[in-house]
Amino acid sequence: MAEHDPLIDFVSTVSGDGFLKVEETLGDGYVRLRVPEAERRQAKHDIRGVEDIVVELLRNARDAHAQRIFFATAREGDTRLMTIIDDGVGVPAALHETIFEPRVTSKLETMVMDRWGVHGRGMALFSVRSNASVARVASSAPHKGAAIEIVADTQVLPERADQSTWPVVEADDSGAPRVVRGPHNIVRRVVEFACEHPSLEIYIGTPTEVLATLYSSGRDALDVSDLMFCDDLDRLQVWLRPGACADAEELTETASAIGLGISERTAHRVLGQELAPLEPLMTQLLATEDDTGHEPAPDIYRDRRSLRIHHGDLVAFKRDLTKAFDALADRYYMSLRGEPRINVGRDAISVRFSVEKDD
Repeated sequence: MAEHDPLIDFVSTVSGDGFLKVEETLGDGYVRLRVPEAERRQAKHDIRGVEDIVVELLRNARDAHAQRIFFATAREGDTRLMTIIDDGVGVPAALHETIFEPRVTSKLETMVMDRWGVHGRGMALFSVRSNASVARVASSAPHKGAAIEIVADTQVLPERADQSTWPVVEADDSGAPRVVRGPHNIVRRVVEFACEHPSLEIYIGTPTEVLATLYSSGRDALDVSDLMFCDDLDRLQVWLRPGACADAEELTETASAIGLGISERTAHRVLGQELAPLEPLMTQLLATEDDTGHEPAPDIYRDRRSLRIHHGDLVAFKRDLTKAFDALADRYYMSLRGEPRINVGRDAISVRFSVEKDD
């Protein structure tokens, strides 16, 4: 029977919506719930707090075969804002609303079992929307990645009181980083996910910090033709679009379109590279010293699965790059602004020098 069948509408008017929750009365107080009501209750149970939404968004990006995940979050009063941007397979425009319906999944033949349970039932995004004030696809298309924006009312869906403390991470017996203590807040959830998936390039910060990172990363990844002649940013992957913006007005509009609302003044600061881009979480975690004050030694056997460089070697490499730059600086009357920024990806190492001309 259709959802808006006239007979159901009539029964609902006479008997109340409670009648529509029941498929069959079994006696002695037992009933068989209708599927929509069972789904609604499951969705409410799956998400107990804002941190649970964070985990579902990260798993969703992972299962979309993303290699880069940018997680932006901020709180305004009682409102928690979250935007996750990835370079995964993307979602066709016709399905931007459909993916939030129950039992909708791209995993027809497979499902994923991880430390958080089963993923692939087609209930994750439905659960997110059922508990959030706003859940929408800000931008996505096939092979373009995705930007998903979430707004949560923390008076309705609570979050941990301490959202500023980072977790303590130590190496386990195999040398892999693991969270050992700290409040179970948003950043801990993201760090735990990064520890479970060391080959993924994951960033977390405010919307402004994430936008600065997208701009910097995009400028590194795009070629000259993209930067000079790109008149349709939608043809680029979502995460690359800020890097192709030519002015503050365009950057402001592009940021808004991918769920990162900023002011034009902030856009000017991003374009002027006044804001340092974020480092990937794994780069930060591998640089953390252990309790003895010594950095953990690199595990060359684990590193064969993904490109990983020990923090001490990165420091020495950065020092050598700075010395090499001095030769160019003297010849072309320029100076290095800050240290070289080294980004270690899955199969590439990129270096960015920020410079300023000497008067």
